[in-house]
Amino acid sequence: MSTSPDTAARNTTSPLTVGDIDAAIERISHVIDATPLQWSERLSALTGANVYLKREDLQVVRSYKLRGAYNLMAQLAPDERAAGVVTASAGNHAQGVAFACRAMGIVGRIYVPSSTPKQKRDRIRAHGGEFVELILTGETYDAAAAAAAADVLRTGATLVPPFDDARTAAGQGTIAAEILAQLDTVPDAVVVPVGGGGCIAGMATYLHAHAPRTALVGVEPTGAASMTAALVAGAPVTLSEIDPFVDGASVKRVGDLPFAVVSALGAEVVSHTALLQADGSTIRLDPESFVMTNLDEGALCTTMLELYQNEGIIAEPAGALSVAALGSITFEPGSTVVCLVSGGNNDVSRYGEILERSLVHLGLKHYFLVDFPQEPGALRRFLDEVLGPEDDITLFEYVKRNNRETGAALVGIELGNADGLGDLLERMEHSQMQVERLEPGSPAYRYLT
Repeated sequence: MSTSPDTAARNTTSPLTVGDIDAAIERISHVIDATPLQWSERLSALTGANVYLKREDLQVVRSYKLRGAYNLMAQLAPDERAAGVVTASAGNHAQGVAFACRAMGIVGRIYVPSSTPKQKRDRIRAHGGEFVELILTGETYDAAAAAAAADVLRTGATLVPPFDDARTAAGQGTIAAEILAQLDTVPDAVVVPVGGGGCIAGMATYLHAHAPRTALVGVEPTGAASMTAALVAGAPVTLSEIDPFVDGASVKRVGDLPFAVVSALGAEVVSHTALLQADGSTIRLDPESFVMTNLDEGALCTTMLELYQNEGIIAEPAGALSVAALGSITFEPGSTVVCLVSGGNNDVSRYGEILERSLVHLGLKHYFLVDFPQEPGALRRFLDEVLGPEDDITLFEYVKRNNRETGAALVGIELGNADGLGDLLERMEHSQMQVERLEPGSPAYRYLT
């Protein structure tokens, strides 16, 4: 895949060096685990490539974030350590900082958004113990980051950025060094999830130097594609809103340093819509290519469930991004592909929502507003005449709270097969009920579901 003229014009000197990453390897090797690189029979069969999973979900804090946090904090001067540290995180970086705080005896204050899953909050406290104070603020990472910045100005504590710092990014780049050491061949492609950009910046820097023919794919959630937006604009931009579901990769603004690294290495954008053309076409990667793309959260949820059911991997949403992207990429048969499973801090209480988003993505779950006639037997006729033999009602709730016997109702239907939607809609059209389908993503859909 050739680099566009606009991308080529952005190529400048990178602010991150291979020397930074080599030094980080020496600095953190006694703390981190060299996580497994596992060959996946299922994914290899699906893609025709030899697919390996880099299992950073098995890291000490169940994500790669310890690498960057520890590398940065290990370089703090004595007076900086004495002043304590402050960080903001959606949860995984916070665990890395908490672990480092207790290991080094440094006091830290950690700001996380209120949307951070309880499982991550509990693990932050467990890793940091008496050395950390956990503070919930705002609904997004960016709100937590603003609170952390204010804390630094107020107290003089040292900020430990989760991605926008060369020391953090260098620590994350050690993943690439491990991959090259673990493989008996240079990978043809490496697929990496992207949030603030520190990990892709570090790994791209190392691979560009030691495996220049390796293609790179950065993957963001569609609801928070901040690196994509930055590459299109030519500079980091602040998104007006994001979907915080993929909490480990949902930031409104990508880091300045990661953007500088990624743009200097010639990354180009391949839009989500380009991956889903009607003819089913996918990206075909060329050697040396570096592309950024984004994926629908529903597809991501389907991948999470498949990883759990087939490989027994409990991946958090951000952790499954790289594997979810495989369905959108065409590889040469027999090529070697590595997917970074970046984290496994997933709260089991979220699986209800994960299953729901997956079913909607697969076309199996649909919602309707049904205006039942105010006469006896209307619901029974709906069940007998409209529902197919393999269809199930998963939600039934009258919209008017003061009338639970007649009137409009919100009805959720799970189909036995996605192809059955057309027949269901036709039966609804010929019924005596007024039926309105709620389209996913519409204001009514979000409000009522």
